[in-house]
Amino acid sequence: QVQLVESGGGLVQPGESLRLSCAASGMIFSIAAMGWYRQAPGKQRELVADIRESTNYADSVKGRFTISRDNTKNTVYLQMNSLKPEDTAVYYCNADIRSLPKLVQLNYWGQGTQVTVSS
Repeated sequence: QVQLVESGGGLVQPGESLRLSCAASGMIFSIAAMGWYRQAPGKQRELVADIRESTNYADSVKGRFTISRDNTKNTVYLQMNSLKPEDTAVYYCNADIRSLPKLVQLNYWGQGTQVTVSS
């Protein structure tokens, strides 16, 4: 059984920073890609950033957010700087994981963590 567990959300003021973490656990053989999505009230879930051999960012967060990955810990991070009220959303971790024993690659989601940017 593979699980993704996020942490690090919270309430901050505009211009402040937050760091999200997402740890994958279970019978993991390999992780092809990890990323972060977000969903604001009344809006569709959207890609924020992902990381494979390279990184990819939504235009709205380029220059403010940085995604990184620690393969030894099966963990992905999202450093969010210069936060804006429009960044308010539930942030979800996502990963393509090949698990044991059958080595089937599936896509997994975390439970989500709330990020609120407000003065």
